[in-house]
Amino acid sequence: MFDFGKWTSAFNELLIGVMPEWCATVIECVLIAVALLVAYSLLAIFYIFYERKLCAWFQCRLGPMRVGPWGLLQVFADVIKILLKEIISIKNTDKFLFRLAPFIVIISSVVMFACLPWGNGLQIIDFNIGIFFILAVSSVGVLGILLAGWASNNKYSLIGAMRSGAQMISYEISLGLAIITMVVLSGTMNINELVMAQDKAWFIFSGHIPAIIAFLIYIVAATAETNRGPFDLPEAEHELVAGYHTEYSGISYGFYYPAEYLNLFIVSGIASLMFLGGWMPLHIPGWDGFNAVMNWIPSIVWFLGKAFFISFVIIWFKWTFPRVRIDQLLAFEWKYMMPLALANLVLMAVFVALGWHF
Repeated sequence: MFDFGKWTSAFNELLIGVMPEWCATVIECVLIAVALLVAYSLLAIFYIFYERKLCAWFQCRLGPMRVGPWGLLQVFADVIKILLKEIISIKNTDKFLFRLAPFIVIISSVVMFACLPWGNGLQIIDFNIGIFFILAVSSVGVLGILLAGWASNNKYSLIGAMRSGAQMISYEISLGLAIITMVVLSGTMNINELVMAQDKAWFIFSGHIPAIIAFLIYIVAATAETNRGPFDLPEAEHELVAGYHTEYSGISYGFYYPAEYLNLFIVSGIASLMFLGGWMPLHIPGWDGFNAVMNWIPSIVWFLGKAFFISFVIIWFKWTFPRVRIDQLLAFEWKYMMPLALANLVLMAVFVALGWHF
């Protein structure tokens, strides 16, 4: 399989050969930041269109069709529209916190986005506690939501923020336990080593029953963590208008919108990393010819394909199941999901200790 690291290393050596090392580092950081923001924006646009079309497909209709062929330019028109909208100033708000909250949400999302291994040699942030770092950064986003609800001076926004905080903090436990279960199987928190450990078989197969249980727990917890249906209580329109971002307008609201869709991609990317091998192709021991064919498919295609598939499943949940009540949502986590995740973690530790995996 082609290693994109060869290109990045060659580019780094080229820059160092013609300029001081510090200058080369600055240029590389600027280029990476630009590439990251461009990829972030394009993926947000793609996901908005992706969900609209999937929703239409589930409901036996066409979806957006007016702007551009097959409605391909509809999202771009919506982006231009939201950029041109006026930012309305709300009276009696905590203006500093009100303006700070969207940036906290978007920064948390971008940093997690930078941790994803897009392909063989295509990763921005990679160190020995990469999984722990992702879990820590994901916990920061809820602060922006709580600040938005508090600073808006709106009871509906405050209730939405409180719901979101309770929901995200609760389901973060099951999400983290599912990830730790796979860390126990792999024996490492390094993201690149996690992918390489799945060279012979993805963890969803090699981890047997505990890995399958952890995968199901992760999917449910990730759906709740991203405030998506049927767990979209913080944005329940018939109860809370628009939830914690009711008072936001223009680009301030626009920060929340792409962050919501990119969080969907991020949790899908982490699921593909932890359970489906990340950018690693499908390998079957003993099938050398099949494995050689799989290696011809670029690693970035493997990663994006797996992430889009997981996103499809989560979107499917939203447009299939009815919204639950907030007490049902929290009771399901504390009474069922968390005990099951803890028991599954112990079960995985037993499997690893006894060598019941391959």
